Amino acid sequence: MLALKHIYKYYNPGTVNEMCLFEDFNFTVQKGEFVSVVGSNGSGKTSMLNLICGSMEPDKGEILMNQKPITQVKEYQRLASIGRVYQNPALGTCPDMTILENLSMAEQKGKCFGLQRGTNKKRIPQYREMLAQLGLGLEDKLQVKVGVLSGGQRQALSLLMSVMTPVEFLILDEHTAALDPKTADVIMQLTDRIIKEKKLTAVMVTHNLRYAAQYGNRLVMMHQGKAVMDIKGEEKKRIKIEDILEKFNEISIECGN
Repeated sequence: MLALKHIYKYYNPGTVNEMCLFEDFNFTVQKGEFVSVVGSNGSGKTSMLNLICGSMEPDKGEILMNQKPITQVKEYQRLASIGRVYQNPALGTCPDMTILENLSMAEQKGKCFGLQRGTNKKRIPQYREMLAQLGLGLEDKLQVKVGVLSGGQRQALSLLMSVMTPVEFLILDEHTAALDPKTADVIMQLTDRIIKEKKLTAVMVTHNLRYAAQYGNRLVMMHQGKAVMDIKGEEKKRIKIEDILEKFNEISIECGN
């Protein structure tokens, strides 16, 4: 379970540009939920992910992981239980290292490297098998530097690397936004399969309303630091893109747009 309780977050505090993003914000993700989060720019979607992962600190409030307070826990320590995939495919991999080296490094997350070799040749058959499941031909490119791969290949690799160690939570920050539609569909299918196979709790921020409606068992819409729509279960299964757009339009009219 992930929980944000009574969160307050201000930008530019004490200046004429002070802005309150979150005011007494509460958000809970139960174990096994796959939450799709949508909302306009500036609604607090990515900031919420940053609070969960520890790359942003709240001004007030408490963050819990499995009912244990983690508000003061450093980001690198939280990532022992959290896998994260970013919008930019370049952020999840090291371009000057080979696929083999990237996989080896990901598998050592949270461990001491010591002075031994960075890659374990005994693991190559397992790496090839893992890559073959992606269906992108990467199993035959272990010695290729990641920087020459396509955006879709890098994002698929980032997704795979994010769950190589035993994590409970997967955080997806618009991870298909930089991809062409066909590749984005492949990455979403892969994402859904990984979440189900590994029984992960996942939070996915997306601007793609089709993905928000199609994937996950819960849908949340953010607006001005608040959850203005939160549906799950059978109601989520029945949701249509038109329903989400209607809510967007309702908010837009209320804001005078």
